[in-house]
Amino acid sequence: TTREHAMVVMPFLHRHRLPVLDLSYRNDLGAPRTADGVHHLGDTEWRDLDAAIRYALRYGARNVVLHGWSTGATMALRAATHSALRDRISGLVLDSPVLDRNATVRALAGARRIPRALLPLVVRAAEGSIGVPLGHPADAVDPDELEIPTLLFHGPDDMIAPWTASRSFAARRADLVTLQPVPHAPHAAMWNADPSGYEEALRRFLTPLM
Repeated sequence: TTREHAMVVMPFLHRHRLPVLDLSYRNDLGAPRTADGVHHLGDTEWRDLDAAIRYALRYGARNVVLHGWSTGATMALRAATHSALRDRISGLVLDSPVLDRNATVRALAGARRIPRALLPLVVRAAEGSIGVPLGHPADAVDPDELEIPTLLFHGPDDMIAPWTASRSFAARRADLVTLQPVPHAPHAAMWNADPSGYEEALRRFLTPLM
């Protein structure tokens, strides 16, 4: 997506006087490009999020909450489990996270009307292009590595990132993950389907963290 995508929750965060960094990542419009110019489904881009965490802490933040959509949610999970500053991350908000890359690549190919028989070739081509293995469900992050409270918005009508992967992820870490189902919502549009419900769940989650 673009930086504008996160603006749907900005009025809510502003009302609750929460400072926000709205980020762009390598290869985004207006951001520095990498040598290959390819998006790696969060596998390398999460380091840009790590740099933003360092920036926030340098300028006065004591802790941060990461809120990500789609592969941005994947980046948030990676930062929460791999960053040297993960002890300063107090919570995660994940919207439509990409937890099964293989299924997501297949869904994107299907949306472009690529014949089903060619999908295995598409997956292999994507692996070669982005340099990331796609063959393992929930390969973005091992749920057992998670150590902080997490609010996960997702729904069964997401045709890009499988809802079943989010359900499985939440079930494995029911001690930390609160799954907020949102019916009738397309990918990364959970707020759009139910703004008031989304913001109320967000308020209940953020209040004890702040």
